[in-house]
Order: sequence, then C-alpha cells, then structure tokens
Amino acid sequence: MKTKADKQAILTSLKGEFLGADAVVICKFEGLTVAEDQQLRGALRSLGARYRVVSNRLARIAAKDTPYEAMLQDQRGMTALAFPGEDLIGAVKALVGYAKEQEHFSFASGVVEGRALDIGGLTELSRLPGKEGVYAQLLFLINSPAQRLLSTVNAPGRNIAAVVQQGVEH
Repeated sequence: MKTKADKQAILTSLKGEFLGADAVVICKFEGLTVAEDQQLRGALRSLGARYRVVSNRLARIAAKDTPYEAMLQDQRGMTALAFPGEDLIGAVKALVGYAKEQEHFSFASGVVEGRALDIGGLTELSRLPGKEGVYAQLLFLINSPAQRLLSTVNAPGRNIAAVVQQGVEH
C-alpha cells in the first residue's frame, strides 16, 4: 500500500502532466497481461507518448481545474491515461490499432486541445495522416512549383530535339 507521501508525489507528477498536455486519452485495460501492457507502453514510448496506470481518485484530484476534469468524473474500474505528446496522430493511431488487436483494451474517452472526443472521434482522428505524412505532403507542395518551372524551361529544348530527331529519321 502506498504511503501518503507516495500518493502526494504521484498527485504532483500527474497534475504537472495534465497541465503540460495538449491531449489525454483515457484507456481501459482490464484483462491485459503484463507482456501485452509492456508491448503497448513500448509502442507509445517510441512515439514520444506517455502511458500511466492511475487510481481514478488520484486522477480526478489531479485533473481538477483542467480541461480533463469532466472526462474523469465517472471513471470506474482499471484506468490508464495516455499522454500522446508531440505526435498526437501517431500515438492515437497506435492506441486505435492496439485496441483492434486486443479485446481487453479499449478507450473510454479523450480530450484533444480542450475538445472532448468519444471513441468515434478518436477513431476519426487516427485516420488523419501522421507527422511523416504531413511532412511528405508539405514537401510535395513546396517541390511541385519548382518541378513545373523546370519542365517549362526545358520544354523548348526538348521540342527542338524532337524536330531534329524526326528530320534525321526521314
């Protein structure tokens, strides 16, 4: 059993995480084995996300006066909190993918940038392109005008070469 000092340290740490987070996802994991839980933690850690199993009571106290307070009010049973970090979409994709693989893992709700999301909202969020996908789209948009300009500049030379080639062939 945890001492009062241990609980206070957890409470302080959790309060800091809530205050510094742009998003939090409440997860239910009743029935997961330790190995399955470690697999999820490793996947999230590689994305820069944090995953904590917490007491509902401590979570409610720590979330007081934050955007996450309302989503924790009715939580019962075993609860974990996922703090996605900088790669929000990647972390939510990992959580949704894991929930599809594991019958004992599910979502309760989440809050992203002050907006409450249910399971459907989190699933929709996971369908957006991740950080790498957005970077690829951005690079394509930046590179596209340069490619068109180069193609336009090279067009007269290509046309002259084609005419000369046709003259040589006839």
